[in-house]
Amino acid sequence: MTESGTGEALAVAGATAVSGVGGAWRRAGFAGAAVGIVAAGAAAGVALERLTVGRGMRRRARLALDAAGPYGSLRGTPGTALADDGTALFYEVDEVDGADGPGAAPTRRRLLGRCGPQPVTVVFSHGYCLTQDSWHYQRAALRGLVRTVHWDQRSHGRSARGVAQTGPDAVPVSIDRLGHDLKAVIDAAAPEGPLVLVGHSMGGMTIMALADQYPELFRERVAGVAFVGTSCGRLGEVSYGLPAVGVNAVRRVLPGVLRALGSQAELVERGRRATADLFAGLIKRYSFSSKDVDPAVVRFAERMIESTPIDVVAAFYPAFAEHDKAAALAVLADAAVPVLALAGDRDLVTPGSHTETIAELLPEAELVMVPDAGHLVMLEHPDTVTSHLVDLLVRAGAVPDATDTGTRSG
Repeated sequence: MTESGTGEALAVAGATAVSGVGGAWRRAGFAGAAVGIVAAGAAAGVALERLTVGRGMRRRARLALDAAGPYGSLRGTPGTALADDGTALFYEVDEVDGADGPGAAPTRRRLLGRCGPQPVTVVFSHGYCLTQDSWHYQRAALRGLVRTVHWDQRSHGRSARGVAQTGPDAVPVSIDRLGHDLKAVIDAAAPEGPLVLVGHSMGGMTIMALADQYPELFRERVAGVAFVGTSCGRLGEVSYGLPAVGVNAVRRVLPGVLRALGSQAELVERGRRATADLFAGLIKRYSFSSKDVDPAVVRFAERMIESTPIDVVAAFYPAFAEHDKAAALAVLADAAVPVLALAGDRDLVTPGSHTETIAELLPEAELVMVPDAGHLVMLEHPDTVTSHLVDLLVRAGAVPDATDTGTRSG
């Protein structure tokens, strides 16, 4: 069977599988078929592999991988920030070794920078359909060396569903909304002292929105910014590795498809479970590039993405087509903030060219393209990402030049 034929077969199989979920799901059959066609095209490369392995064996393998490794097990001092619409945003703080508690100054080092002798706080913002745990390796490497804050974006992880996204007057999420959320987390978890802001994908866009809304924060407190696999705009032009004709067709129907699926959330979740093997292949394709990536890491990424309800996926999706924060980068340039712009060279979601654009707008930024890396570069090549992040922290004055994180990144 050709790749095209395999794709068509998967599309038919996917439509058949979801059509059996129930009458309400059948009413959304065209939407399911559209998603199935896109999924089939992307998953064609993994089809033969999945046809040769029994479903029961794959299920047992997933359970074994779920129990393997420490991924997502790191926990800190919990806290809750309230967004200005009342949404409860969950965060955790990891203090420096020897600190006396939340907000305490480190005993081993301080930053003599913009804000005087205050401890640096590194704030990590995660991407779409992920959680704070996506920074597992970097969190492990920096644990005890510098104060860090890890938070879950609204409707993700352990944060509450967005208040503005529920009820009869629900509105889609905007990137601007997320910028205000980040400010609420900073006000609650790091109200004083210098900041280093680290954002992956949607998290990087969140930082751009924060700069657009609160330029004084960047002039007065932000000592460094890391943009990882993100974009300042023109996401509507991304092909996701698919033929142009197919991508254009999908763009026309996908917003409506997601709204339809979001309105049938319970049925869709049942359908997702029934087609777990197909979506596992999609997640691997769009998250990683390396053939030798740890299967337990791949499964960890699957669990994070699978945990995002379809109505949350639908509520956030329109924000990316509207995202345009290129002008906001001027705030970082004006404030002379040290910047790291890093991406995987095979990222299909936010291609490396978007990170190159960020670097062009911030000529003093360190541009790093990680070879053989996909969208979840911080999980796929953790040592590389951590090393460059530590370099940024050194430039920002947050850690000494001799800091060694090699034994902490596992």
